Amino acid sequence: MTQTCAARLNAARRIVVKVGTSTLTHANGSMDLHRIEKLVRALSDLQNDAKEIVLVSSGAIGVGFARLGETRENKTLSQKQAAAAIGQCGLMDLYDRLFSQYAHIIAQILITRDVIEDEKRRANVVGTLDELIRARCIPIVNENDTVSCEEIEFGDNDTLSAHVAHLCRADLLINLSDVDGLYSANPRADEGATLISEVHKIDDRIRAAAGGAGTARGTGGMRSKLDAAEFAMAHDIPMVITSGKDPENLYRVLEGKFTGTLFCKE
Repeated sequence: MTQTCAARLNAARRIVVKVGTSTLTHANGSMDLHRIEKLVRALSDLQNDAKEIVLVSSGAIGVGFARLGETRENKTLSQKQAAAAIGQCGLMDLYDRLFSQYAHIIAQILITRDVIEDEKRRANVVGTLDELIRARCIPIVNENDTVSCEEIEFGDNDTLSAHVAHLCRADLLINLSDVDGLYSANPRADEGATLISEVHKIDDRIRAAAGGAGTARGTGGMRSKLDAAEFAMAHDIPMVITSGKDPENLYRVLEGKFTGTLFCKE
């Protein structure tokens, strides 16, 4: 890791953390309480250490179907949106109860792409984020799945997290994933795949290394994470992909001692 990039990780104060559905839930779609508790503890500790935390959290649709005793396969758009309405309540209730144990206040922000593309509405989002951060609240952002459609959706929270990092002028974006980082090939299919630890420019070689869709419980994949990294780098925001299986990887990222992929301009 270059000294410049390592110094930026260490000095990062305003940090956007993205966590995906596959990290927050078990294989059956129910919430992984142990992992979520560890995530909240780590984020609360960083907030206590004068960091400014913004959490971009997936999971509403998966949690909603789990509460209904159903899976998300072969569901219509209306069914997914209804599940999101159910799941968002449960997800935010859990976050609120866990963060309150560490005396932190959370705030929910649900947005769609059209909000960011409209100058006035985007300014309102920026103002709200700034005020919440100033008040030492922890904004929890998700796409507004209940009302989103193809014309106004981000498609996944990897993309959303990069836009949120830009909106709140973050120093760092950390993407907690179900894989360690970007590999030279799909590590689930190719035993010879090697981890790419640092990327300073996204070129054809890097694009070729990214696969397609993510897990059955999520909507993202390495391709969407690469798109998010490219957007973040274009706005001079370093981004890290690392495993969300151990939320204490957040500390390791800031120390520059993590296993994963760092996207950072030299």
